[in-house]
Amino acid sequence: MRIALIGYGKMGKAIEAIAVQKGHLIIIKIDQDNIEDLTTLSKVNCDVAIEFTNPEAAKNNLITVLKQGIPVISGSTGWIEELADVEALCKSLNGSFLYASNFSIGVNLFFALNEKLASLMQDQPQYTAALKEVHHTAKKDAPSGTAITLAQQITTTNKAYDIWHNSAEQIEGSLPIVSEREDPAPGTHHIKYSSEVDDIEIIHTAHGRQGFAAGAVLAAEYIATRTGVFNMKEVLGI
Repeated sequence: MRIALIGYGKMGKAIEAIAVQKGHLIIIKIDQDNIEDLTTLSKVNCDVAIEFTNPEAAKNNLITVLKQGIPVISGSTGWIEELADVEALCKSLNGSFLYASNFSIGVNLFFALNEKLASLMQDQPQYTAALKEVHHTAKKDAPSGTAITLAQQITTTNKAYDIWHNSAEQIEGSLPIVSEREDPAPGTHHIKYSSEVDDIEIIHTAHGRQGFAAGAVLAAEYIATRTGVFNMKEVLGI
């Protein structure tokens, strides 16, 4: 595939290494210094775009690429409230788009495990749920996009929780998320259910960016020849 990398920080470089290893061609690397080069992309010179930037830029980047008819995946977090707009545009253009708060194969299996555990716990009111995420100090958003996805799975499934909040404070009907920033920490997510007699806990810990990058390339390969709005469940068949 001919891939455009939109965002060429640490994540973009990790994606580049895996894509090249798999025989793909990086045709352009776009960051804030050459963002105007987005307009040079077309179906003629690009098969798929991979976007990892920041909350302020993500939506406009994706709109530009979709309007040029290029399939695109995005892992930018912190802009989830605008995701529906991009998905609607993709459908109206008969384009191809996939968003994931986390592309790691392990994390997406963890999402499936979290959904199952939340379902099992919905009729066990003696347990209190809590979520903690730990990331490096350069991460701009808190809670992480992955933590928000995990929280939304729980609030959707478990009738004891309607919403989530970003603190350790216990508020009835709200799931607490504790966000910690320390170096080095690629990303750790804890889900804990506590009762008077025991605790149940599931944890995912990333050892580096390679897992996220490998999943992103896999997702790009998946959507490059498809039309529609997709997610990692479809990519992984889970």
